[in-house]
Amino acid sequence: MGAAFLASWPWDNLGFFKYVLYGPLVGRAVASRAWEPSSPDHWLFLLLALFALRAFTYQLWSSYSNMLFLTRRRRIVRDGVDFEQIDNEWDWDNFLILQILMAATALYAFPSLQRLPGWDGRGLAVAGLLHVAATEPLFYVAHRAFHGGRLFSRYHALHHSMKVPTPFTAAFATPLEHLVLAALMALPLAGACAAGVGSVGLAFAYVLGFDFLRAMGHCNVELFPAGIFRAVPFLRYLIYTPTYHTVHHTGKEANFCLFMPLFDRLGGTLDANSWDLQTKNRAGADEVPDFVFLAHVVDVMQSMHVPFVMRTFASTPFAVRAFLLPLWPISLCFMFMVWAWSKTFVISYYHLRGKLHQTWAVPRYGFHYFLPFAKDGINDQIELAILRAEKMGVKVVSLAALNKNEALNGGGTLFVNKHPDLRVRVVHGNTLTAAVILNEIPEGTAEVFMTGATSKLGRAIALYLCRKRIRVMMMTLSKDRFQRIQKEASPDHQRYLVQVTKFQSAGQCKTWIVGKWLSPREQRWAPPGTHFHQFVVPPILGFRRDCTYGKLAAMRLPKDARGLGSCEFSLERGVVHACHAGGVVHFLEGYTHHEVGAIDVDRIDLVWKAALKHGIRPV
Repeated sequence: MGAAFLASWPWDNLGFFKYVLYGPLVGRAVASRAWEPSSPDHWLFLLLALFALRAFTYQLWSSYSNMLFLTRRRRIVRDGVDFEQIDNEWDWDNFLILQILMAATALYAFPSLQRLPGWDGRGLAVAGLLHVAATEPLFYVAHRAFHGGRLFSRYHALHHSMKVPTPFTAAFATPLEHLVLAALMALPLAGACAAGVGSVGLAFAYVLGFDFLRAMGHCNVELFPAGIFRAVPFLRYLIYTPTYHTVHHTGKEANFCLFMPLFDRLGGTLDANSWDLQTKNRAGADEVPDFVFLAHVVDVMQSMHVPFVMRTFASTPFAVRAFLLPLWPISLCFMFMVWAWSKTFVISYYHLRGKLHQTWAVPRYGFHYFLPFAKDGINDQIELAILRAEKMGVKVVSLAALNKNEALNGGGTLFVNKHPDLRVRVVHGNTLTAAVILNEIPEGTAEVFMTGATSKLGRAIALYLCRKRIRVMMMTLSKDRFQRIQKEASPDHQRYLVQVTKFQSAGQCKTWIVGKWLSPREQRWAPPGTHFHQFVVPPILGFRRDCTYGKLAAMRLPKDARGLGSCEFSLERGVVHACHAGGVVHFLEGYTHHEVGAIDVDRIDLVWKAALKHGIRPV
């Protein structure tokens, strides 16, 4: 059986090129300099501006709903928005293309509409009256009809297929539904114009207000103080709340109104529990995470790679996008603000095996970690986050790359030594990081070259490899540090650890393990066909076309991770840094020790097997 009439968008196959449909309107506006008030096509500029503001309205509501540091306690549906839903709602703005073409057609068909005055206050009264008397009841009837039989299965089920309401869900519907909605939205404006009291200001106010309320109802965050409805009981029938509309999404059998619950009351479809749920959701409730990954910001551009800036961007591996460059100055200002005033905050979450896992961000950027005067402030932020987690009852806190820097806090030992009675387990995750790197090294490798060889990770990797009788050329100028590590190996294995002080020594070695930044000049000493394994932050840049470059150690979360909708920096979907995965293993295994300081080489294989046992897989 073929698809139902107007159940799919005619430009579905165009992908990003659907925006070419704006081309004729934009081209005409540019050609006629429509932004100038004296232009005969000034109305076209106003129309494009209105629709740009409409898109911005939905984006602002999406940003707000994803500001977990403000909204997490008052979220209505507690599940996270996953990649599947984000992808399904990718084309949420299809309705804007449809409706701007409809509006442009109307303006061409009725030229008098192109010469509306800027404002006429009488039009607001007429439009308000028509909205209540016509748009609201007609939407109620149409909405109930779309919930019946074939209309629901062929059309409206798409809107209800989203697990978690979001502002973009409000716009996620079939062309037929948006045609009906556009007609109902146009009624008050058409009535005001027919009465001779229409205006440009009225069009902007009514349409943007309409979108504002639609997005608000789907934002999944309860906004209205319950006291307002207790003070003015009848107000609850004049304006719906996010909880009220979410009840409709979860049950599908009540609360059909557009914005005014009065019509559900008159139609007998008002869920009596809506007000109690609204009061409960407004009061809020804390969900205590069992696991926290304590991350940090890499740089100004990467700071925009979070759901509350643009969730679609955050759901893909990070890359510098041209359309974000104009936002760089704003992000720079934000950097100074969080540096001055912010504390660690929640940026994302997911559920695994029924347990809540959150990512918190230390409000410091990568370069801060290399400023001597910023060291104490960063450690204070990390310590406060650990103590906050302790107070909440978090089981494990895992530290991201720079938050566990040896020079900063001894790989976390500073906090464990300062607070010996911590119940929350502090984990640097480096044991699993080492395991990931070691398991990437091909079978039969006889020799490796390593920079950063005397670091915490370098030491563990070198000691592990020498046990396998693999020769390790440890690049270091410090003879004392090399000898300390060499003495940790058994006498039979010490000869496999070799100190080198020049890159020329690795001229024949095709397996490089990089724990310290390599310049293009230093990379030139590697022979053709070399593979660079990395544990350096930030990762080295690939200058050699005749060589291959590994990414930072990472692992894929188990398939039953639920509500995962953002990527960790440049990693693929569902993939997290090994230190993150290491903390997850620590939690799932119920380890009772802190994993801080030096890596226990004897535990590398144990932790690797535990990760695989729990479905955490190499990339």
